[in-house]
Amino acid sequence: MYKAHFHLKRNPFDLTPDPHCFVPTPRHNEALAALYYGVRRHKGFVVVTGEVGTGKTLLLRCLLRLLENSKDIAYAYLFNSRLSPTDFLQYVLSDFGLPASGKNKCELLIDLSKFLVNRGSNGLTSVVIVDEAHDLSADTLEELRLLSNLETAEDKLVQIILAGQPELDQKLDSVELRQLKQRIALRTQLGALNAKQTLEYIEQRLRIAGADSSQPPIFSAQAIDQVYSYSRGFPRLINTICENALISAYARQSSTVTGRIIEDVAAEFRLDAFVPVQQNP
Repeated sequence: MYKAHFHLKRNPFDLTPDPHCFVPTPRHNEALAALYYGVRRHKGFVVVTGEVGTGKTLLLRCLLRLLENSKDIAYAYLFNSRLSPTDFLQYVLSDFGLPASGKNKCELLIDLSKFLVNRGSNGLTSVVIVDEAHDLSADTLEELRLLSNLETAEDKLVQIILAGQPELDQKLDSVELRQLKQRIALRTQLGALNAKQTLEYIEQRLRIAGADSSQPPIFSAQAIDQVYSYSRGFPRLINTICENALISAYARQSSTVTGRIIEDVAAEFRLDAFVPVQQNP
């Protein structure tokens, strides 16, 4: 709708976690490198946490894109973590391409163990990736710990990546999961962007969408300041505000997204209920 108005080839602030739109901030680059290193070096457990809207799912999608280019890697990706231990095992086996329907927990574990041992003996890597891992029950987390016992004298046979909100850290700090906590080889955390990173994020997203850098900027300096204030630097909120600001600017036939437009969008989404943050230098 607004793409032709702003001479864009695609929606720059689509909320779908598309790796093509990944903007590599230093923290996101560091986290992605840690995930990939953990898988490639067979480190076992890797944990990434961050508040809602900091880009965890997009980070996992970027990792999956890297893994898909590697023929020696098979992965099971779980995006719904509210599963019982048995349902969890069934999902993992199914995603690995193994029959799982109608089998009890013992049968599932035997089949999964054989699969992982066979792949490990052939020098292949197997990965279990869990998004929204903060919703995993203590029983399912303990099942994952026991699954990580599959190892040779030199290597872990399954690599496990847990991504979730800070509540995941709280669960892992609990006494009942202390054995799992000790097995975590790598931990990384995502946070909000600062003012400079927010500016770079918006500009990079627009460039990816085809914005002409030789033309006047689509977002005024004041608008970007307002986006940072109301989003508090959280990428998902930045996307929501900017997407709706472009729609509003198009409706008003304005060639520029102004600070006033951002204020109106923030009011519509009730973001004005937040006290604007102090901008970082």
